[in-house]
Amino acid sequence: MMSASDKSARELLDFYLEAGADALVGEAPVDRFAAAEPAAPPVRVPQAATLPPDFETRTRMAQPAPPQAPDAAAMAAREAAKSAKTLDELRAMLDKFDGCALKATATKLVFADGNPQAKVMFVGEAPGRDEDIEGLPFVGRSGKLLDRMLAAIGLDRTSVYIANIVPWRPPGNRTPTPQESQICLPFILRQIELADPDILVCLGGPSAQTLLGIKEGITKTRGRWFTFNTGKREIRAMPTFHPAFLLRSPLQKRFAWRDFLAIKKALAG
Repeated sequence: MMSASDKSARELLDFYLEAGADALVGEAPVDRFAAAEPAAPPVRVPQAATLPPDFETRTRMAQPAPPQAPDAAAMAAREAAKSAKTLDELRAMLDKFDGCALKATATKLVFADGNPQAKVMFVGEAPGRDEDIEGLPFVGRSGKLLDRMLAAIGLDRTSVYIANIVPWRPPGNRTPTPQESQICLPFILRQIELADPDILVCLGGPSAQTLLGIKEGITKTRGRWFTFNTGKREIRAMPTFHPAFLLRSPLQKRFAWRDFLAIKKALAG
């Protein structure tokens, strides 16, 4: 049986993980108040030293390219996404796309999981720590809950398709900025169009608001059917609670269960 101190330590670790502190910087504590060591004397360059003729050119080439302006990045994303003919091509384009700054801080691209020929597609907001490590959406604690919810209506990852609006993890698991979501939006819209599901399930308020254009919160919109245009046809779409929210608010699981029963009924129809 876990002691009270062990339980407190586990809860503290869970808190750190949720806050984004998921890497060990060092084993020894650092005294930030200790007197700083004297700085090393500057290195003097002899007057006779000269720089190579191409020094300025090589220095400019070594500097990283400045980030694109948000409007330019969003336009580049639209053009790239539009030209993808298959999901594999779309993934390859995301691998090469540098218009979203999140790519520089993420470990892996988190494109999708499951069966792209499935009748139902689930879309969340952005990957978390575990997803960033494995390169797959919904594999952490919230993903395990999603798997149990799917199993309760007779589904699993071979019979659904799962993705996120933003395919790179924001640092510290923070919420993606509106600019980041808008830059990535053309890719997820094209991904939905290419997968062409019969039903789209938006996991959480940000997903529902971004994809369905609704302004109300998830509490008021969950369980309601909306219409989503895949680019090929109109399909049914439903917002429901994100599994991460259900982990924090387990009393809301009964409402999510009703939503999943409605999804099951729609798939059988």
